[in-house]
Amino acid sequence: MSEFEPEKILDALNQHGVRYVLIGGLAAAMHGSVTPTFDVDIIPSTTEDNLDRLSAALTALDARVRVDGIPDGLPFAHDATSLAGMGMLNLVTRYGDLDIASQPAGITRYEDWASNASNIVALGVAVQVADLGDIVRSKEAAGRDKDKAQLPLLRALKERLERGGSAV
Repeated sequence: MSEFEPEKILDALNQHGVRYVLIGGLAAAMHGSVTPTFDVDIIPSTTEDNLDRLSAALTALDARVRVDGIPDGLPFAHDATSLAGMGMLNLVTRYGDLDIASQPAGITRYEDWASNASNIVALGVAVQVADLGDIVRSKEAAGRDKDKAQLPLLRALKERLERGGSAV
């Protein structure tokens, strides 16, 4: 579709009033991680009204299911009911990749992520960013090779921040 513009994805979610927490690599970067990331990972609130708003945002983003070998992805129909039944959605949008996890590994409920999240302005957009400790716990639970490779750096960053050091 186009180059990665995460702020435009986050802005579209905000414009539609979607309640979500930014998780994953971009959230880790906002805590100071230097590991590059090229997608936006979120966990949305799963209330019906929020999923209705998420569906509207996905329409505005021209979101399509990400499929290897099909750069523009595949179109899919969505509404609150269908989104409620999807545990994980890997999407491509007009501004880059968006992954929606309804039950991420380790910490499966939106409310649990939101309880430790921080409200910040990043990339010029107000966003609720997951706690770095929650990101670490989720990556540990996921156990994917890419997460295992990133964990030592994230743990070191977390320790440095807890000691009052700077992120970089």
